[in-house]
Amino acid sequence: MRRFSLGVSHLVLAALIAAATPSSYVAAQTVRPAVANLATERASLTSFLDAEFERALQLQPERATRLGRKEGMDRLDDQSEAGQLKLLQMKRESVARLKAQFDRAKLPADAQASYDMWINDLDRAELFWSWRRYSPLGDWTAPAYAATPNFLINVHVVQDPSDMRAYNARLRALGAVMAQRLENDQASARDGIRAPRFLYDRVITGARSIITGQPFDGAGADSPLWADAKVKVGRLKSAGKVTEPEAQALLDESRDALVTQVKPAYERTIAWTESDADKAPVTSAALTLPDGKARYAAALKLMTTTDLTAEQIHETGLAEVKRIVAEQDALARQAGAANAEAYYAERKRLDPSAPWTDETRAAYLAEGNADLAATRAKLPGWFGKLPLHRVELIREPSFSEVAGGAAHAAGPSPDGSRPGRVFVHMLGTSADRAGLKSLMCHEGIPGHVMAGDIAVRQTGVPKFRTAAGYVAYNEGWALYTEAVCKEMGIYTDIASDFMHLDAERFRAARLVVDTGIHDKGWSEEEAVQYMVKSGKLPEQQARSEVRRYITNPGQATGYKVGMMWIMRERAKAEKALGPRFDLKAFHDLVVGSGSVPLPVLSAQVDSWIKARR
Repeated sequence: MRRFSLGVSHLVLAALIAAATPSSYVAAQTVRPAVANLATERASLTSFLDAEFERALQLQPERATRLGRKEGMDRLDDQSEAGQLKLLQMKRESVARLKAQFDRAKLPADAQASYDMWINDLDRAELFWSWRRYSPLGDWTAPAYAATPNFLINVHVVQDPSDMRAYNARLRALGAVMAQRLENDQASARDGIRAPRFLYDRVITGARSIITGQPFDGAGADSPLWADAKVKVGRLKSAGKVTEPEAQALLDESRDALVTQVKPAYERTIAWTESDADKAPVTSAALTLPDGKARYAAALKLMTTTDLTAEQIHETGLAEVKRIVAEQDALARQAGAANAEAYYAERKRLDPSAPWTDETRAAYLAEGNADLAATRAKLPGWFGKLPLHRVELIREPSFSEVAGGAAHAAGPSPDGSRPGRVFVHMLGTSADRAGLKSLMCHEGIPGHVMAGDIAVRQTGVPKFRTAAGYVAYNEGWALYTEAVCKEMGIYTDIASDFMHLDAERFRAARLVVDTGIHDKGWSEEEAVQYMVKSGKLPEQQARSEVRRYITNPGQATGYKVGMMWIMRERAKAEKALGPRFDLKAFHDLVVGSGSVPLPVLSAQVDSWIKARR
């Protein structure tokens, strides 16, 4: 079993981490409870937080659905600024009650973590509220027009007729939600904050695709939401849960909602977006926006859960790219190539990029699903906590698919009625299949889907912990598991091992490019060329990635920051415990507590080390 060794750049980040840990967390780690009945204190806090979480869920029906709950299943989240402020005010009042009712010093360590996370959730919400107008039209990977259709198609599960009636109610509500989003975008524009022109173009094209086809047109293919409604009702009918007349009545409701509510709302969105497009800038990097520097610093804090600066992250990225290239050079020499560049050229010759076809798509999906199954079979040697529910690799929905788009994942519902899914874009040129194994490790098993599967089934913690989501933890864990897959023997040849390093190199290059765009004034073209040269991406994919970074600042930095933090914690535990270090137990600790801020993870590891000693 190989142990991780921290390279020079890891040591650099380890020093930065100490400086980047928010002082509130540092202080929290030094406090020790002073009461005898810790179990009573823990139970009391859990009861309080569970009640507060239920109160918040009433304003977050989509979150409830993602958790497999049916409360509010006929409503969508209020996207208006008034709705956002109402939820924020609820969080403010909740934290005030928390501080009034509980003495943090009298709580056991695990309850202190929950206490801190509830307050941290408010701090993050306040920060987001301060910069709420800085994401007009959504972002490149999740444009506003696609968010609710994706949710309805992939998250809203229909198991009985009442679920379908709730689906239809949400279709009717989609018109109001699109109007709220349009008001938000118009408010941003009045403040001089606009998305780049390329996102305007994508929204116009993508929104049209939602309302193209039946039932909007007399002929042609079914539109995405109409096709989904027919599939969901068809399953009810096949299961004998509705009669033919009842099925037709449900579809009539869907059709009416689409034609009378969804279509006019999307037409208004398209009309305004077209009218405003000529005012859109070429880019909307932080430095081009009002107070952009401060906004980017806030974005880094939200995404990394640390106080790392843009300059620190940029320098770490440069050092990591250099380290990874050296490891690739060594592998390339094993394959008989002079260096990594020569090996890349040979791989391109042997497996040249070609346009996707139905056959290559089917082969890619079949191979990826086989990889997920093979890795899952090896998990017991490395993890005690295992996923329970099904996972599948599928193609990105047509209305949100773009050439070179990034793969992403969605965890299962707690009861497994909605399986965990990995989504891949299959437009443009096909992907290098040698990188498929590491991609399935990252997005699926033991990465995102497995972490989500375990998180939603947590017991003995406040319910909000099962739904928490921090970019640096989530992406850091997924990237860390790519390295664990090497230890597990998943990369069975030099090509797959080399491409696993290629994937990590790409994430290191993100540190450089994200900060380059938003802190150093790089143009889109400069960023694309760096990703082509140092991130080793095809230009089409590089451009898609750079547009993602432009429209979602800081998010891409969470991957390497989170991974390196987890690797540092593992190395710390290995050194402290020596032969008593148990890798399976460490993994269960890290993945078993759900998504947490990175400093909270450090505190948990410190407590675990002390207990095992």
